[in-house]
Amino acid sequence: QVQLVESGGGLVPAGGSPRLSCTTSRLTFSQCAMGWFRQAPGKERDFVAAISRSGGNTRYADSVKGRFTISRDNAKNTVYLQMNSLKPEDTAVYYCAADFRSTLFGIRTSKTEYDHWGQGTQVTVSS
Repeated sequence: QVQLVESGGGLVPAGGSPRLSCTTSRLTFSQCAMGWFRQAPGKERDFVAAISRSGGNTRYADSVKGRFTISRDNAKNTVYLQMNSLKPEDTAVYYCAADFRSTLFGIRTSKTEYDHWGQGTQVTVSS
């Protein structure tokens, strides 16, 4: 079945700049918009960033705009989240997700609109 696997998380000092990766398989990756979401303990899963099929359009949550960058490599079936200037409030489990029903340039921000999800990778930002 379709698989998405996140990596790159861990314990990071405040101000750090890790890069998360999400590799996919059994998925027509180039026809999927891709998104990153995060969920802190006891809270709902929230939108972080998304990117259109060919990478031309991106969208970010206000809380990460200017600090995070989403990108993709369709030849590697991989989407990335470069995180800069991390803050303790960025601590969460980060999930990648695929929007199989995306339009050519479309980006969606609701978790209910995504079709496939990875298991998540923990990012813990220390003070």
